[in-house]
Amino acid sequence: MSIKAIRTGIVLRPDPTRVLFRPFDLGSTTRTLKIVARVGSMTDEEASRKLDEVIREFGGRHYKLERFLLNRFEQIKAHLLTDEPLTEERRLLLGAYFTMEYSLESAALFNPSMIWHPDQTNVPPGYKRFILSLRATGEGHVSSISFRMGYIDEAGKIVLRQPSRYVTSPEIVPNHRFNRAQFERKLYELRLENSIQEKMMVGLGDEFALSELDAQIKRVLAQFRYNAEYETIASGLLALAKSNYEIHFDDDQSLDERCIFPTSPNETNGIEDARFVQFTDDDGEITYYATYTAYNGRVTFPQLLETKDFTHFSVSTLNGAEVSNKGMALFPRKINGRYAMISRQDGENIYLMYSDDLYFWQTKELILKPTFHWEYVQLGNCGSPIETEAGWLVLSHGVGPMRKYAIGAFLLDLNDPSKVIGRTSEPILSPDENEREGYVPNVVYSCGGLVNNGELIIPYAMADYASSFATVNVAELLAELTGQNKSEIVAAEVVAG
Repeated sequence: MSIKAIRTGIVLRPDPTRVLFRPFDLGSTTRTLKIVARVGSMTDEEASRKLDEVIREFGGRHYKLERFLLNRFEQIKAHLLTDEPLTEERRLLLGAYFTMEYSLESAALFNPSMIWHPDQTNVPPGYKRFILSLRATGEGHVSSISFRMGYIDEAGKIVLRQPSRYVTSPEIVPNHRFNRAQFERKLYELRLENSIQEKMMVGLGDEFALSELDAQIKRVLAQFRYNAEYETIASGLLALAKSNYEIHFDDDQSLDERCIFPTSPNETNGIEDARFVQFTDDDGEITYYATYTAYNGRVTFPQLLETKDFTHFSVSTLNGAEVSNKGMALFPRKINGRYAMISRQDGENIYLMYSDDLYFWQTKELILKPTFHWEYVQLGNCGSPIETEAGWLVLSHGVGPMRKYAIGAFLLDLNDPSKVIGRTSEPILSPDENEREGYVPNVVYSCGGLVNNGELIIPYAMADYASSFATVNVAELLAELTGQNKSEIVAAEVVAG
């Protein structure tokens, strides 16, 4: 028997009206100076009238627009010719000339990941809130992380909440602090640990801020001007520091108003395919992690996002000999005292990784190869493993003829996930005629689902354009994976989540 997922008919399409403001960078000091001069030539009356026009036209489209414009002015005020103070109107107007709107999901809204909302207060009996993270793609094919919220009712119906009109990127914590020992270990992994690096970190304590590192680097570079080796090491140090940072949103912002937009040098071309998981530590403390792929236009970098409240986030590089490629997904708890991860370093096979340190991964073990016709090109995971009484249930994707993607599943032993209990020989979800056409044809793809009342909910992307949901009966799926009868395992329940 071959299990097939049941489609819900829900379709979540990209909404080009959801715009956020971004810096408008002309990339030219000369042009910047000219614009500053032209705005400076305006009379007070002209400046006031133009600012009123901007606020009328754009104020209702954004959350705290004036705050962003003032911050933007601070970023460009070095181009002013004098230190003469400007009125707030002038500062706001200059900020507006160097700001633009960006439609973050104008091209696509896809590759969803689903977790339970940390706040389940005031939910009716039988209902449960969830968070859906999505890869939003806009102009220039730049990807970011967008959020939606919804609930599942007592009958198992999925209801998505209409998102807010507003959407805003977070503020970067300006003086993020680094643990020196961990930072130097990352430098070693990147082969940046040497005598030059030591000079650039002289005087820094066991913990240090980005501003302290930057100041020390500038002091050393001033002594060794035009030395290419010193400049290369300095660039590497700052790139690593800027790739490990913190962000936060205002507490009064709704979750669906929050967008995690690319920030670090590794992310200049996008943040891709976040796989969120609710992780429970040995002491019962819960943290939400997401592995994702940072892309700079040339190379992909696996990175880690972590939060406890979806308001404050930490972003970290993942390091180690086996941190490469895409599709890493963290188990929702430690196994035998160690962190565990599903991975795919070689682009086609699925591996299992263990580590004592969440941020460093040195070894891998092959557990699955492409075996069936629909996965001959490559295999990959579709999110973090889900713990059931029968084993770790993992959604997978396979690629077959004509680069057609399909979703299947496999089951791993609870205590030793290197042991594969079973896998689906046929897909449980393949693109149908309504899902084949889009940005990338013939693709269905997920970054992680949930189990609710015996039903596996699979949020999935359709042709890398829009998203939907499908469901599978867990007992039936486990019966196929284990070779048992459904009646023998019908009592299987999800342990975590």
